[in-house]
Formats: sequence, structure tokens, C-alpha cells
Amino acid sequence: MAPDHTAVAHPNIALVKYWGKRDEKLVIPNVDSLSMTLDVFPTVTTVRVTPGEPTDTVTFDGATAEGEQRLRITEFLDLVRKTAGRPERATVDTRNAVPTGAGLASSASGFAALAVAAAAAYGLDLDPTALSRLARRGSASAARSIFGDFAILYARRGDAADADLNSYAEPVPVPDFDPALVIAVVNAGPKAVSSRTAMRRTVETSPLYWPWARAGTTDLADMRAALNRGDLDAVGEIAERNAFGMHATMLAARPAVRYLSPATVAVLDGVLRLRADGVPAYATMDAGPNVKVLCHPADAARVAATMGEAAPGCTVVIARRGPGAALRSGDGP
Repeated sequence: MAPDHTAVAHPNIALVKYWGKRDEKLVIPNVDSLSMTLDVFPTVTTVRVTPGEPTDTVTFDGATAEGEQRLRITEFLDLVRKTAGRPERATVDTRNAVPTGAGLASSASGFAALAVAAAAAYGLDLDPTALSRLARRGSASAARSIFGDFAILYARRGDAADADLNSYAEPVPVPDFDPALVIAVVNAGPKAVSSRTAMRRTVETSPLYWPWARAGTTDLADMRAALNRGDLDAVGEIAERNAFGMHATMLAARPAVRYLSPATVAVLDGVLRLRADGVPAYATMDAGPNVKVLCHPADAARVAATMGEAAPGCTVVIARRGPGAALRSGDGP
């Protein structure tokens, strides 16, 4: 029997976001993005090659994967098999510590873990850059979760014609900046409109999309400078404006895509109250109703309490900088 290969990866939250793809088949985003990998909500994925089996076996959080969920995983395995030149099917078991499809970056941790485990199972010796390219094919944000701490995903790098080779993530060294990110899970259920559908609709119909995308170039340059300075206020202001701008593009889509709920707005109002009281706290949001708040670690407990009071019943988690994706000890190729 072939050995198990188990990988662990963590979600990342983009401080400067991408939204929309210039190549959906290759999963190449329209714009660069920069994120912080977290130390919470890991995905643990085990892959074992199963020679002689006619199909892949995929379990997700203890249940047999079906439909789109299964298809995305098996298509990713097909890519790994093609790269490795090996036709064998595989057994995949993946478990998320974060709600799936709720705008909490589960696809980032999920496909980063799958990329690392599947590459090892099929004997691919990939460096981190190549692993990030591979993970990107499952979910663009997964390319960033290959790396810990802060990472940038390039939509296009260099002058070569091969778009796949030119879109990858790499770490952004930020030695002296270690904020807390307080996460308010106001709704852990799956989104009514998937990110894929929302992206496509926004790019195709929103008059605000391309102005926001172009402004992201400035946001990215400003963010890198702010991170280098260790300037929480600047980092937070840039992240907040970039995230609110992204949601504005969705609201202007036709028909509109609205992820913000009354509880979301209540938490955002709580962030404004914190700032009015002199607490540096800044919101960011992905494609979902849940809110993440950047703050100093010393203020994290107060921020968490304010978020919990703003949206009673929500789950609040305090995160810090986390590690990159990796095989568990002993699970080498």
C-alpha cells in the first residue's frame, strides 16, 4: 500500500485584495494581492495514491464529497497527475477547521494543503514557487497560503509569454510588524452567491470594477511601505479602503452582489466606535459577511469584546501571523 502524505495549511487574509480573473482556466487574477497568513483555522489534508482503483475517493470533513466540491478536487488531482506523468487515482481526506464557503479563506488553506500533500504523494519535487503556482490552479488565494506571515501573489511577473509561469506568490519579509487580526464570524453558513459567480458578474457588469482594480496598484505600493515601517494605522487604513472598495464594486454589479448583513454593519460600526475611543482598529472583509479587524495585540481582547457586543451570538477568534503550508513530519516524497 502506498504511504499517506499529510499536509497542514492555514488561511490567509488579503490586506490588498484581488477580485476577478483574467484567465479562469489557469486561475490567474487581474491584479496583484498581498496577504497575512494566520495561525488559526488550519486545513489538514491526506493524500494516498491508490494503484488499480478506477476512481478517486474524496472525503471532506468526514463525509463523501459530491458535486462541485468533489469536481474541484479531482480536477486538481488530474493536474498533479499530468505534471507527474502518473495515472493512478488517489484517496483524499481533507478537514477544515474553518467554515467552508463563508468568506473565511477556506479555499486558500484547502488547496494549499492539497497541493503540498498531492505533490508529495505523486513524487513531485517542487520548490515553494512551483508549489504556489500549483496551489493557484485550485484557488488563487491558495498560492499565498504556501507561505507564512506576509505574501504577495503576482498576477503577472516578467515579460515571458507563459502566463502560468508568471503568476505565483512569494514571501514579503516584514520582520518587525506582528499585529493581531480579530475575526468576527457573524454567519458561518455558505454564501448564497459563490465567489466565482460574484467575481465574474462584478468584472462583467460593475462600472466601478476597473477603477478599483487600477487603484489597487497604489494600495499595494502604499501597503508594502507601511509594512516596512511597521505602521499599523497606515496598514489598517489601506486594508480598509481596499476592502470597502471591493465590496462597492460588487454592490454596483448588475444585479448587485451584497454580502454585508445587518450583523456585519453592526460590527463595522463597533470598529468606528473603537477608533473614536482612541483604539487603532481597522476592518477588512473578503467575499462574505464576516469581519476581520487589524489591531495591536495589546488591544485584541478589547476589540474582540466590542465585536461580540456588536453582534451577539457571533464567534470571535483572535489570530496572529501564521506558518506556511507544510508536510507533517515524516511525510516526505
